[in-house]
Amino acid sequence: MVIKVFLASSSGSTAIKKKQQDVVGFLEALKVEYTQLDIACNEENRMWMRQNVPEDKKPSNGIPLPPQIFNEESYCGDYETFFDAKEDNSVYAFLGLPPPPGSKEAVQADKAGLIVENGTHGEEAEPEATPEESTGHAGEEEEQEEDEAEVQEEEEEEDLEETQEEEAE
Repeated sequence: MVIKVFLASSSGSTAIKKKQQDVVGFLEALKVEYTQLDIACNEENRMWMRQNVPEDKKPSNGIPLPPQIFNEESYCGDYETFFDAKEDNSVYAFLGLPPPPGSKEAVQADKAGLIVENGTHGEEAEPEATPEESTGHAGEEEEQEEDEAEVQEEEEEEDLEETQEEEAE
């Protein structure tokens, strides 16, 4: 199983760059095998990512921003869900991978009986968070909207450059 992390190598957004670095750095620290797929330089990667992020996980404008994480063809989540999994010591479960023996996550999973042989999760209904339990990251929506606007602007500039190049030929 290969983890795929969709990134934008030439993002003008420092927030997106930091999120990408956080994901990649954490995966490297855990020694998780992963592949970086650039959506800025490869249109196929961009289209594949956009088509394979589930509709209910896409932002209001319909364009998911990097980083987006997949286990092969299976969608794991975006930065926010990765961050939540990291905070909950459940990154391996988030990635659909079996945790290494003796790790905090393996011990927690053994206690809860949530790890199945192949690393998949046991099904368990999660109670809804009360307002007091909600982690509601302040300003995240505004930051995401700004990031989305920057990405859209970059894509429009790339399209314009491509059109101008084609016309010049």
